[in-house]
Amino acid sequence: MTDIEKTGPADGPPVPPTPPAGPQAIKAIPVRHYGRYVSAVIAIAALVAIIYAFSQGKINWGAIPDYFFDDRIIRGVGQTLLLTALSMVIGIVGGILLAVMRLSKNPVTSSIAWFYIWFFRGTPVLVQLFVWFNLGLVFEYINLGPIYKDYWSSFMTPLLTALLGLGLNEAAYMAEICRAGLLSVDEGQTEASHALGMSHGKTLRRIVIPQAMRVIVPPTGNEVINMLKTTSLVSAVQFTELFRYAQDIGSSSGAPVEMYFLAAAWYLIMTSVLTVGQFYLERYYARGSSRSLPPTPMQKIRANLLSLGRPSGGTA
Repeated sequence: MTDIEKTGPADGPPVPPTPPAGPQAIKAIPVRHYGRYVSAVIAIAALVAIIYAFSQGKINWGAIPDYFFDDRIIRGVGQTLLLTALSMVIGIVGGILLAVMRLSKNPVTSSIAWFYIWFFRGTPVLVQLFVWFNLGLVFEYINLGPIYKDYWSSFMTPLLTALLGLGLNEAAYMAEICRAGLLSVDEGQTEASHALGMSHGKTLRRIVIPQAMRVIVPPTGNEVINMLKTTSLVSAVQFTELFRYAQDIGSSSGAPVEMYFLAAAWYLIMTSVLTVGQFYLERYYARGSSRSLPPTPMQKIRANLLSLGRPSGGTA
């Protein structure tokens, strides 16, 4: 009988399989952007040339710190901020009313709102200021019965002229901003609130407007900053604010150009503060609309400092 050989595993211990080779480290070579270096050098050279030109000009830069905290300048800053705040209140309230009227199904109120927006957006602010200031040619006096009666020239003070000219013009722009914000809210939200028995006004206050604020706030912040700068026009109707005080000081001190630079510096300071406030307000209303809120300036600085302390290619 023939013996049959049986094959099977070797009598020795099993040899473990060779593990697969791990991924090789990739040596990333960063792309060199020579265009960025060239543009940066050109920008720095242009900035240095401009600074040098201004330093060599016939401008008495020492006059600026002498009047920077002058009582009249500080009073003008306060008047500018007050006028900006009051004008924006008029503009925002009027803009909300006009936006609701524009979206109304009533053709009369919708047409009135459209005409208002068309007229005030189509005419310059300076022209509107002069029209309000000289409206006494049409209305000789204002008569509110037993409440108030006086000549138009006495009633229309420079402050009231500035508020009406700036506030009513701003209402036309805010109406379009508010309308865009209201339209950004899904109609299903309104239908659901009506199904729950909420009135149209309550739906606007509780449901639509809070959600529309995320769209309304950013352009409104821009309008506030723009209003701050537009207040310089009211000096044409005899209202004294920052720019008018700077002009008066420049005429009396013999340094008009220097006072223009001083006013510009104050406008930059105020707009910078408003810009920071706008950032935090936008961040507040962005909650719930995005997965992560944008980092604050302090968080950006902290992240940059921590990244400097990390070893190259490692983790902190």
